[in-house]
Amino acid sequence: MAQSDSKKSNFDRLEAVCRREGIPMTVQRRVIFTALLDRDDHPTVDQVFAQVQDRIPGVSRTTVYRTLETLANLGVVRRTNHFAASARFDGNMEQHHHLVCTVCGKVVDFKDTSLKIQNVPAVRQDGFTLLDYSIYFEGHCSACSKIGKPAKPRTAKRRRPASTGLNKGS
Repeated sequence: MAQSDSKKSNFDRLEAVCRREGIPMTVQRRVIFTALLDRDDHPTVDQVFAQVQDRIPGVSRTTVYRTLETLANLGVVRRTNHFAASARFDGNMEQHHHLVCTVCGKVVDFKDTSLKIQNVPAVRQDGFTLLDYSIYFEGHCSACSKIGKPAKPRTAKRRRPASTGLNKGS
């Protein structure tokens, strides 16, 4: 599917979900969603905020954060969380995994069909129900490898944030 077809499909899905949920399709939602779809680097709230400031004069960081959270709760974007990293957002809702640079923090999509779980298990240990999964690999991106930066030390205290939901049918 071409990039413009994919973007149109994503907008169609957003509009359908907003209609179904009774949520207005505001200019802010359109611009922030577009900004996210135009990127493939899994931007933080601050990065999206910097990108949309010119298009929406007077927009606040809080508005961008709340809009991204709303889009994630609606299931049209994904909140990607990796240990010891700030929340990032991803417009790619197809099942995929991530490569995370431990030096600069860059996050890149990684798709490998051999890593796809055909039937997500219904884990019931301690009342836990599995909603989604993502495998992430830590390493050095090509830029950091070229300059020979040492890896950031792993912190002993890592947290795993909750998933935003199962990516069904993608």
